[in-house]
Amino acid sequence: MSVAKYKRVVLKLSGEALAGKQGFGIEPSVIQSVAKQVKELVDLGVEVAVVVGGGNIWRGKIGSEMGMDRANADYMGMLATVMNSLALQDSLENIDVQTRVQTSIEMRQVAEPYIRRKAIRHLEKKRVVIFAAGTGNPYFSTDTTAALRAAEIEAEVILMAKNNVDGVYSADPTIDTNAKKYQTLSYLEMLNKGLAVMDSTASSLCMDNDIPLVVFSIMEEGNIKRAVLGEEIGTVVRGKN
Repeated sequence: MSVAKYKRVVLKLSGEALAGKQGFGIEPSVIQSVAKQVKELVDLGVEVAVVVGGGNIWRGKIGSEMGMDRANADYMGMLATVMNSLALQDSLENIDVQTRVQTSIEMRQVAEPYIRRKAIRHLEKKRVVIFAAGTGNPYFSTDTTAALRAAEIEAEVILMAKNNVDGVYSADPTIDTNAKKYQTLSYLEMLNKGLAVMDSTASSLCMDNDIPLVVFSIMEEGNIKRAVLGEEIGTVVRGKN
């Protein structure tokens, strides 16, 4: 039987990944694939927390560029993450994975409010916990949410599943054919090179709390399990390289 390298993980999914080829909304086949891959981790005995973005429905940055008040635009983005989280919860429970959604903005008829100790207790009971509505504050990304929650629940790693790249590159590989893929990086190198993996706030949080990051493609089914087993896929970012 395969042995997981990590006991407790935070899986960071971009909203765009859930849209699949249609580019907007939620593609059922994609979210079902993600749910099956998460179940594989639960079956290994791994405690799984998930943070989902909302870019497939709304991006606060775009609203701000349209002239909207930035805080309002960001709150709309947080609500988009709740919609994605509920959809993922439904897909997981359809395959018999106990799941709880916790929101940073209270909406008790829809989900539990985020309570750190309660989240940890759910994880200990082998329930998947989905953290929705970001940090509950505007001006912070879901990358920062993933870093913050990982630190709070003492996760051993953040698994960053991408839909357009299979790791961290020196430049955009879809534009620059000479872009170099990194196998390992330090957070300091990532910040100094200006590599757009996660925003600087999230990177600093991970670096300060010594939380490793594994960046890989979600488009190949089974990659989430491979990352948890410690196989060499994607790029590993650590506090020190």
